[in-house]
Amino acid sequence: MNIGKYIKQYSEDLRLKNYADSTISNYCSQIEIFLKYFDKTASKPSEISEKQIKAWLLQSKTINSRKHRLSAVKLFYALTGKQPLKLKHIEYPRSEKKLPVVLSKAEIQRMFSACENLKHKVILSLLYACGLRVSELLNLKWANIDRSRMIINIIAAKGNKDRQVMLPENLIPILENYWRAYKSKEYVLNGQYSLQYSETSVNQVVKQLARKAGINNKRVYTHLMRHCSFTHMVESGVDINLIQKLAGHANVKTTAIYTHISHNLISSIRSPLEDIRL
Repeated sequence: MNIGKYIKQYSEDLRLKNYADSTISNYCSQIEIFLKYFDKTASKPSEISEKQIKAWLLQSKTINSRKHRLSAVKLFYALTGKQPLKLKHIEYPRSEKKLPVVLSKAEIQRMFSACENLKHKVILSLLYACGLRVSELLNLKWANIDRSRMIINIIAAKGNKDRQVMLPENLIPILENYWRAYKSKEYVLNGQYSLQYSETSVNQVVKQLARKAGINNKRVYTHLMRHCSFTHMVESGVDINLIQKLAGHANVKTTAIYTHISHNLISSIRSPLEDIRL
């Protein structure tokens, strides 16, 4: 099977549909894994049966990875394989109902207090202040920060959509001090040897700050800062529809998860047990 040819064609088809570069990269990676798996048993994608595809999907370790695989393969057969009905009988798995365990505001404060490196403080501040995804943080340019309107423009985010988030007043002096110290070019975060910082480096910064802050009973990772940001907004009384716009969610139902995570909302509910003499 000429795997390279199919990957190239799939990439071009996705670009014609105006998919984001990150999506194209992820989907092409999945299809490369998919075609390599069947390389010895099929000479072209059309020879791979629905039964074989189901078995391959079931090898996924998590429901989310299975859904990701299925999305990539369905689109591949629809656009590139010219078999849009190939997977019509394979439905998306039911989503897991797991909720992220977020940090309290006190724990976030401990992370900031433990942060002595100016660049690391900028990373943590932008992630938490605006609920940015790591890709949005890495792609953030100085030109996207509009001090006259006190907003940050997020360009070509997930789904290739633009949106705006607020620029907190207390973040401005941190950004000014950071620029004077590092003088990063174009992108807010430059790498040591490249124009852009890496996702791995951001992950290391967040985990390192959590350790310094003594947060050992919760799993801390980059995307958790986004969850913390929106959960704390809910707890502060910010309207869920505004949070939806800040988060860039297509459906408010996605944003509603933060009302379920909020411990303040849950703990304020009066239990019927309180009317009982114990």
